[in-house]
Amino acid sequence: MKIKHLLFGLLLAGTAAVAQKSKKEVLFTINDKPYYTDEFLRVYNKNLDLVKDESQKDLDQYLELFIGYKLKINKANKLGLENGQGYQNELKQYRGQLAKGYLSDSKVTKELVDEAYQRSLKEVRASHILFLVDENASPADTLKAYNQALDVYKKAVAGEDFGKLAEQYSQDPSAKDNKGDLGFFSAFRMVYPFESGAFKTKVGEISKPTRSRFGYHVIKTTDMRDNRGDISVAHIMILKPKTDDPAEAQKAKDKIFDIYNKLKQGENFESLAKQFSDDKSSSSKGGVLNRFGSGQLSSEEFENAAFALTKDKPLSEPVQSQFGWHIIKFIDRYPIKTYDEMKPELENKVSKDDRSRLITSALNEKLHKKYSVKRNDKVYKQVVAAVTEDYYKGEWETPDLKNFSGKLFSIKDKNVTGADFLTFILAQQKAGHTDKPIDKLVDRLYVKFVNDQLTAYYNDHLEAEFPEFAAVMDEYRDGLLLFDLMEKEIWERSKTDTLGLKSFYEANKAKYQWKSRVDIVLASSTNQDIIKKAQKFLKENQTADVIKEKLNTKDKVNVMTSSGVFEEGNDALPKNIQFKEGVSEVFKDGDYYFVAKVNKVLPAGAKTLDEAKGRVINDYQQYLEENWVKELKSEFTVKVNRDVFEKVKKEVKS
Repeated sequence: MKIKHLLFGLLLAGTAAVAQKSKKEVLFTINDKPYYTDEFLRVYNKNLDLVKDESQKDLDQYLELFIGYKLKINKANKLGLENGQGYQNELKQYRGQLAKGYLSDSKVTKELVDEAYQRSLKEVRASHILFLVDENASPADTLKAYNQALDVYKKAVAGEDFGKLAEQYSQDPSAKDNKGDLGFFSAFRMVYPFESGAFKTKVGEISKPTRSRFGYHVIKTTDMRDNRGDISVAHIMILKPKTDDPAEAQKAKDKIFDIYNKLKQGENFESLAKQFSDDKSSSSKGGVLNRFGSGQLSSEEFENAAFALTKDKPLSEPVQSQFGWHIIKFIDRYPIKTYDEMKPELENKVSKDDRSRLITSALNEKLHKKYSVKRNDKVYKQVVAAVTEDYYKGEWETPDLKNFSGKLFSIKDKNVTGADFLTFILAQQKAGHTDKPIDKLVDRLYVKFVNDQLTAYYNDHLEAEFPEFAAVMDEYRDGLLLFDLMEKEIWERSKTDTLGLKSFYEANKAKYQWKSRVDIVLASSTNQDIIKKAQKFLKENQTADVIKEKLNTKDKVNVMTSSGVFEEGNDALPKNIQFKEGVSEVFKDGDYYFVAKVNKVLPAGAKTLDEAKGRVINDYQQYLEENWVKELKSEFTVKVNRDVFEKVKKEVKS
């Protein structure tokens, strides 16, 4: 329900507004506040292909929905919800996310995305020898680390054992154990300069010293292989016990191995998955999972076991993960995703790693061309003179900023003062800059300060620069208000209004019904004689555990059992089972023989409020909202300009 009724505020497809043929006119007013045709048509056209409900494509119906949406926004404003701290914080966060697409250089971004995709097609194996040096180290310290790296590079190229050199010289602590070997990795697994060094170095060759934010690396590329792509599998899962009880853990392990033994005996994987898998999201489908690639699941053990399977070896032994035990069945393999499929993900990753520095540099160059910045050298010299050697010790403090209020530079209508720059310099002190002499350090900080100011100004004026950015922000702003309003007026009320909920349930009780249910113990086997023995034990009131103990052996699982209350049509029940109390006759369903002990038959009937509560709350929310819009139309005055609306309808049809 939430998604449907947040349609206008939250379905932000990011598409540019569709150009309108007609001029902007007032379509309707709410308490004399106008709403225009251009916004209505933009939202209608943008969402036209997204809605599945045909009634929402009908313009008359759509107008009613749109007016209802705007009524809710007016109500939210009337209640002052836009002043809430949570709303303000979320709006700011969203704007920051949306602005990222505008605060980059598209050409450089595309080049980096293209490169990342080509690298993602492969996995490279590399070893390295690291010489640590800070990004802001002095030129002398940087040169010292480089020369150390160069000396070891020469030794490696001359034929000395790379692993031994890593053990002896590398300042990466792991080198003592792995001899510098980092295993296989693909794009985005390492810092960008290191990744580039590994991918650009041919297999078997050694790179010259490569600089990253950690220092200098000497890299040896030892292997390269194709990316594994995606795989499709099915699984049977037995959940890890919720407690650390060893007996329960052993019980889970025994159960998965019982199932595995039945599979080895030739029993059907899909049937066993339906009967016994604890993964209820896949058990009804025979254990089939959605396809996945390396790193997409949260269990490396599961992934590695799955990718080890083939058509010739389609079944794994029981595999333990942090979630429990699995038996995995191979279905199919798929090649790595296409460029278009991976593009959004790659763009996001590019923006977050060291590649972003290249994008930032390109943006800075663009902004320097867009906004002319001329420095006031008199004010700048005054600032430089105010920064002392105490800065290197982290003890420098700004002088009286009133004396530095002169304009250092301007960006269009915005003046930036010497005091602003000094405040920035103070904030940078904790970064531990070591550039010397002090005037060189201030020069470098000035470059960063100007770039930051240019970016901030550009960011602050995105709405004026890009109409589509302003439109999306307006929609999201309204969407957030609507969400907060719905939370306050509908969703919380439906959960806390116990009397109203109970009254709604009583009036609609016929909608919430159980099918027939059965409290049952069920035994299954591919061997009819075994099931007959199980039948005898059930008649003697033996428990399911006793039956398994008597009929199964260490080497062979002859019978499996399940018990509980099941509703008619449940996948765990055989299709032709009879809902009749007592021990059943032996019957067959597919490849399996079954016997059931029905402890109690629970007839079809109404669910209690507690049993149906989730669905009742959802229906009650819908009921409240439908009546709420009627109340809002009484609270606010709505006037629709019918002549203008008829023009809109003709335009859309044409």
